[in-house]
Amino acid sequence: MYFSLITPRPGLERTAVHDWLGNAYGEHQWLWRFFPAPEGTERDFLFRRRDVDGLPRFYVVSRRLPESDATAWQVQSREYEPSPPVGARLSFELRANPVVTRSVNGKGKRHDVVMDEKQRLLRERDLPCWKAWTPGQKSPGGMPDPRPPLYEIVQRTCTDWLQSRAQDHGFSLESAGTIVESYRQHGGKNGQLRFSTVDFQGELVVTDQEKFANALRSGIGRAKAFGCGLLLVRRA
Repeated sequence: MYFSLITPRPGLERTAVHDWLGNAYGEHQWLWRFFPAPEGTERDFLFRRRDVDGLPRFYVVSRRLPESDATAWQVQSREYEPSPPVGARLSFELRANPVVTRSVNGKGKRHDVVMDEKQRLLRERDLPCWKAWTPGQKSPGGMPDPRPPLYEIVQRTCTDWLQSRAQDHGFSLESAGTIVESYRQHGGKNGQLRFSTVDFQGELVVTDQEKFANALRSGIGRAKAFGCGLLLVRRA
């Protein structure tokens, strides 16, 4: 395995940005240029984009060593065989696509956890849409029933989502210190919602060395082709 950092070459930043497609649907296709392979080859890398001083940079974990294509982008790579011991406390960052599967007409369908929770709250109150939840909303007992802020729903539902997956990925989550931010909905063709992302950061404790090492190599959750799932860690 390899851990790589792909950044604009100094002095060629404008050329690099012009060359970069700059959207979630094009990024994974664009990154294939660093991993030339026959058509039909399955993606064998994870990536995470992070913008620094207005310029994109890409963190990549891959099975193959990425190739520099002598353009306006430079590639720095090192071998990557992570295996933190049980009990290790690590700071982490994760961009993820939190979803839950619900049965619809006998078939499993994935839902954004934030939208799923909003729909649950609306059903409980027999309301048709979020805007119908007015400031004067009352509970059946006549008590004030204010609409929760979106950031509270995002923090709670997304933290619960990550917490529910922690054991299977070999760690426990210090949930009290977990920050969830940058909730975004990404539209597909015809303006339809395609997937959503959030950024996590906080601390975790390794509980299973093998499972955690696999999570670092293979990622967490879905939408990995769109820059989700790569778990970045460092010593706390």
